[in-house]
Amino acid sequence: MLNKVKYRNAVKKYLVVLVAIFLATSFSSCKKYLDKTPIDDFRVSALDFLKNEGDYRSMQTSVYTPLQWLNQIVPIGDIASDNSVSGGESASDVLDLQQIDDFTHTPVNATLANIWKYAYEGINRANYLTQFKVANPVGQSITFAGKEAMYGEIYFLRAYYYFTLTKMYGAVPLFTDKRIDISATGTVTRSPQAAVYAAIEKDLADAIAVLPAIQTQKGRVTKYAAQALLGKVYLYQRKYDASAAILETVITSNAFSLVPNFNNIFLKAGENGTESVFEIQYSSDGANSYTNGDYVQGPGNYSVQQCGIRLLNATNAAMPYADGWSTNLPSQNLNNAYTLGDTRKAGTCFDIEAYKTANPTWGITYQVAPYKNTGLYNTKYLPRKGETNTSGGAYQLNYKSNYRTIRYADVLLMAAEANNKATAANDGKAQTYLNLVRRRAFGNTSNDITSTGTTLFDAILNERRLELAMEGERFFDLVRTGKAAAVLAPKFQANKHELFPIPAFEVTVSGLTQNIGY
Repeated sequence: MLNKVKYRNAVKKYLVVLVAIFLATSFSSCKKYLDKTPIDDFRVSALDFLKNEGDYRSMQTSVYTPLQWLNQIVPIGDIASDNSVSGGESASDVLDLQQIDDFTHTPVNATLANIWKYAYEGINRANYLTQFKVANPVGQSITFAGKEAMYGEIYFLRAYYYFTLTKMYGAVPLFTDKRIDISATGTVTRSPQAAVYAAIEKDLADAIAVLPAIQTQKGRVTKYAAQALLGKVYLYQRKYDASAAILETVITSNAFSLVPNFNNIFLKAGENGTESVFEIQYSSDGANSYTNGDYVQGPGNYSVQQCGIRLLNATNAAMPYADGWSTNLPSQNLNNAYTLGDTRKAGTCFDIEAYKTANPTWGITYQVAPYKNTGLYNTKYLPRKGETNTSGGAYQLNYKSNYRTIRYADVLLMAAEANNKATAANDGKAQTYLNLVRRRAFGNTSNDITSTGTTLFDAILNERRLELAMEGERFFDLVRTGKAAAVLAPKFQANKHELFPIPAFEVTVSGLTQNIGY
């Protein structure tokens, strides 16, 4: 049941709240919207909370937190596709991801269960605020400047959590009026995917109506982020006309631009740059940031460590990379998909042997990835020295690297697809947006695409693969366009693997129906 989410109200009215939200002195003083260690066992009576603007702002911050815990959806989006393999130390290592890689996953998969659990954690936190928007738990009306805009962020976040759930699991329990707690055991049912999408669209429309175009604090949701996400939601439903229209507002705002050098996007200095529409912020400045007994439930980006090269070392201190666990390895299929002159190849597929050869005096040593070795590693999120918190005992789990969740390049390619597929197709505009991305990749116009119709559509999807590889988009793109069965054969089973299984615990305790084939 959804009581797996960490709000447990069985004894009186209690609210789970991050102690970090009480430690932050103010939003403006933080470099990112979360830079303290979240601890989820602190309880405060609901009757004592939401008494002033500070309480509302603190709870607002906590609604962002589960975004950090959803980091495994990014490797899943590539491992389940032709972009990467699970990797790891052995056939029994990272078993959850290996099962997803081989399409042998079942309802008993902790990684899939965590995504479900953490997304509903975020929804519950959002619902607590929306439940008490008009009046707090004791009936008082609390007003303050910026309250409506604050709720725009909450609506966006709830939409994001539901979008994560429905693209993973299809029909899911839908509730927006209040928190769900242990008293709902046995009463929760799955809502049709169309109803979930309708709720997402409403939340995003409400968010767009009140959000500012620019936030003074990096990482907070803007109007453009909500418009871009809505464009993606429309695209997943094949509402191409609506998608093209809303994405056009982002493009014509002139608020974003492509970073000239693709390889700079994923550097620390590239965070929250001109191409960033929305990034999930990571910060692990507190000691022992790896807490709560769950390695993905902390303020650091655990998946960065996963991507690293095993036992990587060098005698030359100039070597910028740190070691890792050889998980989520780019495939040779992906590597070979890049054509000559495409700068994204090196910026996506890191060839350690080529790097070692290019730096013969550095004394580079490493251990070859023992399982499903491809010889390649994820350049975009390769662990780098000095980018993790070393004050705690689990520095490997506390990388501060943001996830570039919605980039302007993604917006351009979505707009290209929507225009190509629109009722009144505009292939000229689709070519323009597609070629803006390609010109950055190749540094010239010689590789522009001039095709139309279905051929152009296929070129746009291929460009999405090359541009967004290792960013968690590929599997979901294949599924939503109906190409997964053909591209991922023979492992992928049509009418089954388009969705992941509902976690076994939810089926057993809540009585939820299971997805077909599981």
